[in-house]
Amino acid sequence: MRRTYLGEFEEIVLLMVAILDGEAYGVTVSQEIEQHTGRQVTFGTVHNTLIRLEEKGFVNSLLGGATAERGGRRKRLFKVTALGSRALQDIQQLRNELWQLLPPNTLKLGGS
Repeated sequence: MRRTYLGEFEEIVLLMVAILDGEAYGVTVSQEIEQHTGRQVTFGTVHNTLIRLEEKGFVNSLLGGATAERGGRRKRLFKVTALGSRALQDIQQLRNELWQLLPPNTLKLGGS
């Protein structure tokens, strides 16, 4: 099977969808990314990334119930698929392996 690689922002969005566990939609993903990373993101950027992740099979979506706060419109909720879960596990494992290869004292700061 051909492996699909994720960009850094795709990885962050996918991880946030997993963290939000069925409650992820464009606005909540945007807010949570800003809160936890300090990175300013626009709704459009997150929305496009969610659609791209869905096209790649890493997430799926369904329409939630209509809410008064949204003027009767329904939210599109995203959830990580088995493929998305596997991708996150693979990324975590690869990063851990690479960090283990880092020689001691390589990243020491302070001019020493």
